[in-house]
Amino acid sequence: MNIQPKCIATAIGSLPHLSAGQAVDVIMTSLPDAPIWPQLPRVAMREQMEMQYSEGLPRVVIDEEKKRMCFDTSGDYSEDLAAFYEAFMTAEETGDYSAMTISPAFSAGIPALEARLKALGRKLPFVKCQVTGPLSFALTIVDENKRAIYYNEEFVDAVVKGMAMKARWQIAKFKPYAGNIICFIDEPILSAFGSSTYVSVQRNDVVAKLNEVIEAVHAEGGIAGIHCCGNTEWSILVDAGVDILNFDAYDFSESIALYPAHMKRHITERGNAIAWGIVPTSTAIRNESAQALVDRLEAAMDNLSRKAGIDKDALLRQALVTPSCGTGSMEIPDAERVFNLLGETSRLMRGKYGF
Repeated sequence: MNIQPKCIATAIGSLPHLSAGQAVDVIMTSLPDAPIWPQLPRVAMREQMEMQYSEGLPRVVIDEEKKRMCFDTSGDYSEDLAAFYEAFMTAEETGDYSAMTISPAFSAGIPALEARLKALGRKLPFVKCQVTGPLSFALTIVDENKRAIYYNEEFVDAVVKGMAMKARWQIAKFKPYAGNIICFIDEPILSAFGSSTYVSVQRNDVVAKLNEVIEAVHAEGGIAGIHCCGNTEWSILVDAGVDILNFDAYDFSESIALYPAHMKRHITERGNAIAWGIVPTSTAIRNESAQALVDRLEAAMDNLSRKAGIDKDALLRQALVTPSCGTGSMEIPDAERVFNLLGETSRLMRGKYGF
């Protein structure tokens, strides 16, 4: 794939706003070339990271009172699984993934962005959507015995296929509004890969599950990204076949340079991109300026160029600029400063290099 976004800005997903319209205002101002639909976890429990993607999955139980979700795997669940796989097979045959719709009850942001794009009346270069990664979903959500659903082979497969279908549904929805649709697979739990907590999680299984969702994105004509806001074994993402690797370049700027061969394969051989999460999503944003972030970004790019033998011009052309993570847990003024500096950092980079 030959991806050349040339340092345009996009973002991860969540915002702290209570109004989808206000969140979209912030997004369209700061991300004019690659807007996102906002996830709004403060609006409703169902906008939270895993719950937002739970519609249509078999045997999901949402406890409104206790504000939690689990899978009920007790008793005979064969009919529920059969119904899910029948819906999956029908979608694969027809190309209609509406069985995995994310409804307005679970996302105020999707219809708000779609309405704004429709009113705009022209196609944008990119629109970005997102799904919770299958690993983060399956290792976080438990069954009725509080065992992570990842360890149930039947249900974890449904989670992977469910996320794949939700990615395809989103891409199809936003295709009329952009030349390219980016779909990020959000995998924060990968930062714990290899720890004692997840010692039984095997690398080849992580690669296979990520690849299944990536291939679904490709099948719908989308560009697949993976976001991990902590440090991880970055070679996993490249081996899974991701098109855009998104990482926290503010706090872990040198981490991807520890995998020079994989980064060179990703950028030079495959023509893929890196989304540099250079804008901090912490109170550090209060003391940053766009020029300081540009300087920090260039230092990170220079380091990777030198250590991996990658042409700096290729890194610049095959780059997006993002926040280090979502802003949903931030105070609204801080989150809006993140987006303002994000847009300004992108403009400075694009202006400096004639993009």
